[in-house]
Amino acid sequence: MTTILVTGATGQVGRRFVPRLLQWVAPGESVRVLVRGEDSAERFGSMGARAVLGDLRDAEARRRALDGVDAVVNVAAAFRGVPDEEALAVNRDAAIALGREAAAAGVRRFVQASTNLVYGAGRGRPAGAADSLEPEPAWGVYPRSKAEAEAGLAEVPGLDPVVVRLAFVYGEGDPHLAQSARFITGWPAHRRLPMVHHADVAQALFRALRAPGIEGRAYNAVDDAPVTAWDLHRLNGTPFPTENADATDPDPWNGMADNLPLRDDLGWRPLYPSVWSARDAGAL
Repeated sequence: MTTILVTGATGQVGRRFVPRLLQWVAPGESVRVLVRGEDSAERFGSMGARAVLGDLRDAEARRRALDGVDAVVNVAAAFRGVPDEEALAVNRDAAIALGREAAAAGVRRFVQASTNLVYGAGRGRPAGAADSLEPEPAWGVYPRSKAEAEAGLAEVPGLDPVVVRLAFVYGEGDPHLAQSARFITGWPAHRRLPMVHHADVAQALFRALRAPGIEGRAYNAVDDAPVTAWDLHRLNGTPFPTENADATDPDPWNGMADNLPLRDDLGWRPLYPSVWSARDAGAL
C-alpha cells in the first residue's frame, strides 16, 4: 500500500488540499497527516485520513509520521504574525530535517510547498524556476525561510525534492484576500499581485506528487491574470486611497512568475485563470 504523508494539514492550504487528495488517491493508497491536536486528528480521521499526533519540529513525531511512507507533501508553514524564530524553525529547520529523514526512510517523492516571494525583484520579466533566489527583506522572514529551506533540501543526498512555488493563495473562504488590504495600502493603482486559487494549488501539488521524471525541479503555481491594487480594493470593498492616485510602480515585474513549465511538464491548467473567474463562480 502506498502511503502519502501531508504536513501542515490544518493550515489554509493543507485543510483544502487534504480533502481533495483523499478523493484523488487510487485504491490501495492511503493519506496520513501530522497534526498537533486531537480535534484535528478526529476531523481528518472522519474524512478517511490516518492522523499522527505531533509537532513537525519534534524529531520523534517526524519519525512516527514517516514510518512506512512512500511520498511526502510538505505544506507546513509558519506565516504572518509569528516570531521570526518560529518561522525559521518551522519553514526551514523542520522542513530540512523532514527531508533528511524522508530520504533515509526511502521516500520516493518529496514535494515542498514554497512561495514565489523567494525570487525577489528586479529581473524585468517574470521569474523562472532557474532564477536565483533573492527574497526581499521587505516581505519579512517568511520568503527567506522558504528560500533557505529549498537550498537545504536540495543538498540532501537522494531526496531530489519537487518544489511548487505558490503565488498569493486565495479562495474558498480563506481570509488571505481580505488580509491583503493591510499591505497594499501604499501601492499605486496599477501595481499587480500574482494570485492562485486553492483549487489550483491543490491540483499543482497533486501533479507534482504524481508526474514521473521531475525529481529536483521547481514550478511556479500562479494564475494567468495578476490583479491590480485598484481591483484588490474593489474586491475587498475598500476605497482606493486618494493619496496614491499619482503613485507609480518602479518595478512592474515584481512578484511576477512564469507558469509555463507547470503547464507544459505537468499538464496543469488553472480552473480559475483569474480572481474574476473565481468571483463569478462564487469561489472566493
